[in-house]
Amino acid sequence: MSEMLGFMAAPFAACLVLVGIHAYFGVHIIERRVLFVDLAVAQFAALGAVVGFVLGHHGGEVGSTLYSMGFAFLAAAFFALSRERKERIPQEALIGIAFVVASALAIVVADRAPEGAEHIKETLSGSLLWVTWPTVLEDLAIYSAVGAGHWLLRRRFLLISRDPVEAWRRGWWVRGWDFLFYLSFGVIITFSVEIGGVLMVFAYLVIPACIAILFAERMLPRLLIGWSVGVAGSALGLGISFHWDFPTGPAIVVVLGAMLGVAWMLAIFLQGTEAASP
Repeated sequence: MSEMLGFMAAPFAACLVLVGIHAYFGVHIIERRVLFVDLAVAQFAALGAVVGFVLGHHGGEVGSTLYSMGFAFLAAAFFALSRERKERIPQEALIGIAFVVASALAIVVADRAPEGAEHIKETLSGSLLWVTWPTVLEDLAIYSAVGAGHWLLRRRFLLISRDPVEAWRRGWWVRGWDFLFYLSFGVIITFSVEIGGVLMVFAYLVIPACIAILFAERMLPRLLIGWSVGVAGSALGLGISFHWDFPTGPAIVVVLGAMLGVAWMLAIFLQGTEAASP
């Protein structure tokens, strides 16, 4: 037991840092009805990492991070500009297309480099098991700064996520605020993909938020539920990974998926109980 705690201390701390910010962004993403935007931005960040790798910048280096962030910012600009009052093409369709194109480009670019296929695998599953304490503290500082900015601007971000029509009516520059939202989102995703990979980032953003929305209406209770789910899923996934030697990131994703299934059945049961009560 002590061996596991020592070995998994830094990965678990990284999970706590990731859950803290991703549960918040996940609620916004679901409110905006753009469920796959996080997956698309994460894939763009991964594409940037692949481009950096082909040009000689390995994961974790400054050059790799800058390439990832640059591609994530391109995605942020595209998704902000694609928001319209009256959609001719659903934004979710554009997000899906962007994800597919970014995925295909990553495969094409990786084919030009030795060990490119292995790097693609790493962008999907991440390198959580080998995260170091300096990386955890660095990401904590970055996420805290982004979180503080969102706290100061929370009323604008919440209204645009929940009722963009009202934001347009008030004369707000919705595309500009969207760009700021997705820009900060791109910063988070860039550093998250380096640790957890695309799959775990998507799971952290969507699954705790979905469970929270099943059981709460207000933002604070949703955050508390999302954080609790993320922490519990991370701890269980890390334990399973250590004892049965499974890949760490995918193990956490599977556990979170199972938790969503249980939560969904519980929500249905509770709704049935309320409907049956006099």
